[in-house]
Amino acid sequence: MRSLLLLVFSAFGLCVSAQESFEMMDIFQLQYANDVQISPNGKQIVYRKTGFDLIEDRATGNLWVYEIETGAHYKLTPFDQSESSPRWSPNGDRIAFTASGSKGSEIYIYWVAQQSLARITQLSHSPGNLSWSPTGEEIAFSSFVPEAPPIVAKIPAAPKGAKWAAKPRITDRLKHEADGRGYIPPGFTHIFKVSASGGAVQQLTEGRYNHRGPISWSAEGNALFFSGNRSDDWEYDFRNSEIYTVSSSGGEVTAITQRDGPDGNATVSPDGKKIAYLGYTDKREAFQNTQLHIMNLNGSDIEVISGHLDIDISAIAWDAKSQGLYISYDHHGNGKIAHLSLGKKLTHLAENLGGTSLGRPYGSGMFSVSKNGTLAFTHSTPEHPADLAMVSKGKTKRLTNLNKALFEQKSLGKVEEVWYNSSIDGRNIQGWVVYPPNYDTAKKYPVLVENHGGPILNYGDRFSIEMQLFASAGYIVFYPNPRGSTSYGEEFANLLLNNYPGEDYNDVMDGVDALIEKGIAHEDGLFVTGGSAGGIMSAWMIGKNNRFEAAAVVKPVMNWISKLLVADNYYGYANTRYPEQVWENPMNYWNFSPISLVGNIETP
Repeated sequence: MRSLLLLVFSAFGLCVSAQESFEMMDIFQLQYANDVQISPNGKQIVYRKTGFDLIEDRATGNLWVYEIETGAHYKLTPFDQSESSPRWSPNGDRIAFTASGSKGSEIYIYWVAQQSLARITQLSHSPGNLSWSPTGEEIAFSSFVPEAPPIVAKIPAAPKGAKWAAKPRITDRLKHEADGRGYIPPGFTHIFKVSASGGAVQQLTEGRYNHRGPISWSAEGNALFFSGNRSDDWEYDFRNSEIYTVSSSGGEVTAITQRDGPDGNATVSPDGKKIAYLGYTDKREAFQNTQLHIMNLNGSDIEVISGHLDIDISAIAWDAKSQGLYISYDHHGNGKIAHLSLGKKLTHLAENLGGTSLGRPYGSGMFSVSKNGTLAFTHSTPEHPADLAMVSKGKTKRLTNLNKALFEQKSLGKVEEVWYNSSIDGRNIQGWVVYPPNYDTAKKYPVLVENHGGPILNYGDRFSIEMQLFASAGYIVFYPNPRGSTSYGEEFANLLLNNYPGEDYNDVMDGVDALIEKGIAHEDGLFVTGGSAGGIMSAWMIGKNNRFEAAAVVKPVMNWISKLLVADNYYGYANTRYPEQVWENPMNYWNFSPISLVGNIETP
């Protein structure tokens, strides 16, 4: 009978040199850069320095400034509270941001020359998507507007002093709860504006629709552009969104795109003539590349700029001359920044974008660009979470080392890229190996396979708390990107359409065999884990073979039939997970459910 080794970090687990290795409590010492915003003149960067509160057990962050010419690095405000969403005014004389206090989140303005600040709003709900008008006189933002819940029966008032049960929660919404939020209160997100000097707030959109995402002003400041879904059946047409416009004084909201598919991230060009946006025509597949589009302000002359590139674009920003856009995307598990001209020429500018998703090495990060073309971005490698970095005159320079004091005392696991061939069709499959600190090639180590979630996501060469903790516990960690992973092209990611779990299982096991052949792994020391879709794959793997000593199957779907029929997000899978609905052909769902293999499982 096999010994059961726990895949948790306990005093009884495998360990190496506790004083030098990365430990769980070190998480509370980590810091990383996020929401990076470079000034219009390219001389300063304001960003959110994020860390973890040991007492409150939560992430928190404050705004910091980095002076590019001098290297001066200082906190923006004296606040000891959470700050976020910094945005430079058009001429760079002010910074708008949000700060959360005991009474909620509000908009603040910081005057750079005067080094003074003031709160300019008093809102009932938190603001988001701050956007300066071209003149710097107004700020647009989005915020939640509550509405009364539906009434199905009138309940009599309780007598004075009575201790009745709380009123029932009543909803008629399709999406009524969400991970991390719980039950969603009734109401909708709308667009507002406020004077940059403070004063009355004006609501610009109305109706029982949500208006979310970035907000962009016309060059004249007389119109706003944003994304949303204002169709009558928007709840059931949830994959769709359009670009809309509304006058900056409010009024009728007009759709300027009209197609079946998600359109968003509308951004007006500096010359005011064009709108760039991201989206695609929805073919109801497992994955489609998000493409860059250009159109006139009225929605005419739509052109796909990135159609010749097999990449999934995540963010865009116009260059100062309106001749092209800076874009970000993942390629082979690494975040990239490039410039794509309106003539469709792609120029690579930077790599290693990421580092703001610390738990596991998923794609993340952001960039910002000044008027002179200087780029600021979050830079990450397996050795560190997101630090500030910049690209100027074609050269990348790392500006901060936020975790220097911590990592000078710690020995991290070395991360090595590996490629191997799939036994199914010979495709090249990429993965990474993390070695324990002070790795000794003469010793045998247990190997832990860590499957990523999604499954339409990617792992990469980025810092990961989880991978380093596993390595510190004495494991060699193997984390692969099997078919279905992003950053390898649309066709590769879409191989899981109506076929999950499928041959991605073989891709993972081929990686295990490749490590055994290299002498890194050994047949009598294999372990497996993963969360969400990674939990599904872990369960599938021990149902398909008995090669692993133990498994930790974390937050999986074990039975697609019961999951889809009782989950709050069934509609999200209704037309794309497997052919036909659950009640029409339940075997389509059962045959891909790990519980169907439970009779084969011998792995602890």
